[in-house]
Amino acid sequence: MKEIFINSVSLPATKQKLSDWDPLQTVCLELSDNVVAERNMSAQKTAQLLQSHLSPNNIMKTADLGSAMPETSSLQSKVDSLRTAISNSENTGESSSSQSGRHDLTRQLAEILLRGRTETNHRSALNNDKRNLPKIESQAKQQNNLFVPCNDYEEIILLLLISEATAVHEVVLSQSPEFKEARVHAFNRVVCVYDLLTVLLVRWGCFDILHESFERAMKFSFEEPHIWIQEALSLACLGKHTYSLKVLKEVSRLIPNDPFHCLLAARCCYEHLNQPCEGTEWSHIALSQALRSSENLTARCHLFIGIGYSMQALVAVSEHNKCALKTQALQEFHEAQKLDPNDHLPEYYLGFQYALEYQLQLAVTHVKRALNLQSEHLSSLHLLVLLLSAQKQSEDALQLITATLEEYPDCINLLYTKAQLELQSEGKSQALLTARRLLHLWNNLYKEHVSKENTGRSEKHSDNQSTFKMHQSVLSDKDSTSLQMSIAPSHVEQTLSDVATSLSSFVPRPGPQSLWLLQLKVWLLLAEIYISLDSISDAAACLQEAQNVYPMSHNVMYVRGLLHEHKKEYSEAVHFFQNAASINPQHVESLQHLGLVYYYLGSYNLAEKTLRDALKIDPSSYKTWHYMSLVLESLGEFQSATDCIAAALERESTCPVLPFSAIPFVFD
Repeated sequence: MKEIFINSVSLPATKQKLSDWDPLQTVCLELSDNVVAERNMSAQKTAQLLQSHLSPNNIMKTADLGSAMPETSSLQSKVDSLRTAISNSENTGESSSSQSGRHDLTRQLAEILLRGRTETNHRSALNNDKRNLPKIESQAKQQNNLFVPCNDYEEIILLLLISEATAVHEVVLSQSPEFKEARVHAFNRVVCVYDLLTVLLVRWGCFDILHESFERAMKFSFEEPHIWIQEALSLACLGKHTYSLKVLKEVSRLIPNDPFHCLLAARCCYEHLNQPCEGTEWSHIALSQALRSSENLTARCHLFIGIGYSMQALVAVSEHNKCALKTQALQEFHEAQKLDPNDHLPEYYLGFQYALEYQLQLAVTHVKRALNLQSEHLSSLHLLVLLLSAQKQSEDALQLITATLEEYPDCINLLYTKAQLELQSEGKSQALLTARRLLHLWNNLYKEHVSKENTGRSEKHSDNQSTFKMHQSVLSDKDSTSLQMSIAPSHVEQTLSDVATSLSSFVPRPGPQSLWLLQLKVWLLLAEIYISLDSISDAAACLQEAQNVYPMSHNVMYVRGLLHEHKKEYSEAVHFFQNAASINPQHVESLQHLGLVYYYLGSYNLAEKTLRDALKIDPSSYKTWHYMSLVLESLGEFQSATDCIAAALERESTCPVLPFSAIPFVFD
């Protein structure tokens, strides 16, 4: 289950039941069940005596049928014998002994079917059985409206659910010492069923059924780390990462010397919850535990700490803090590479970190080492494409990304990068074809998924405010922290008022919102390509589609401003660029074009102030330096304008087609 969680696809969250627990009710149940447990123990002893003296055809004699069968008998005969025993047990009446026997029979049959498939035609077998039954009995069977499995997998799930239902009745809730032996025995019987359910349901992605089973088990799993671990992993596979993190905290308390669960918690914070500081804390805890344990996870702990520092550096506002975090990240990546030189991830992250520092030669060296260790690592290939584009080797970058897409044809990030490369090198028409292919791919992969209004697989938000926060955090390039801007506070208040008004009538589309945001990104790419092709009507249509996904996205505002700028409607462009910068104060592109439009309108001082704010956020953007040179030249500061031109040329020579930070953080 650990490996399954690491390679699983995150799904959206639903309503939780863990928050509904009442500790007082649990205590009352434990106290009141003492008498019930004693009665169950006496009833089991009585049942065992009766079973040992009943007829030879009793149920329990078939409980060990799988091991008692001769070796020459076929697997199918064992399966048929167990099915007959289970059907006979249904006619003996309901009692504690019959429940225990049915549990053993159903679990054994499920194990046999799991070990070797028999490819039984269940419906034809049922029809044959009905022809051999008496007429009255057949009619009674039909009136029960029984579920008939279509294949072995459905039968295994049915058998295990029956086995779970019978085993749960035997569990002992009391924590008194005198019931310890009975409690452990009953708990182990249930755990066997849950392990078999995990093996089967994870194979088919039925995490919701698995989670419901583990949630039922939590009431009798006090201080039992195995069930808590499985519950955390099932929550993570369902996309309920907030609750998964809470359960992992309890697991780390139950198993204080296992760094693996702390690394899972750190990954949950990094990958899904956008909490790099908390993820770094979990990584440090994992490192301290790894140094005391026998598991060789020290290198991976250093890697996770470096990822946390790198993520914090991307959103840091202070230049001093940013440099310190980058230095710490590089130290941790080097330490991870030193401890495990055969791991491709430290090499990849060293290349990634050097790329962020625009040390391209060092970055290429480490990325090539990562590819030598893992030639099919997608993120390393993607980073190498961006490094080639930064070195102005566009043809090589296109060849590499085309070859990579042959191996990964469904990678939307690669197609998006290819469209940007084609927009700069091969021409706008080829980029348009790639963008259309990108939209077609999204429809093939996700349209059916997001159209299903499945509450178990769709994100729910309590109000519009939480929805706005979620979209803002996903779409923001960096955190919207305190920043001195050239936008008037009154305009910020007006923009926020417009946001609140729009969100009051905004209803998120059904399904995972992250997939809709991905579609929004594709529509905006198409709109920018159409603007470059001077196709105003098509660009407006694409913007309308993007606005239908999420109307108050700062990216939508920014592209609408580009459209008005292209049409030389500068007053309208200023309005939309200001709206985009108000929603996300650190969106550099909005500030760049806002300063440029101010320059077109003749407001040179305001343009200079806006562009200086953009330089504070990202001093490596050559466009900002270029626009600043135009403004300073208009102000008569020719020496400063010349310096800005030189800075723009220097940064343009190492600028990739997309920012290196566009590559998502990976963990495998």
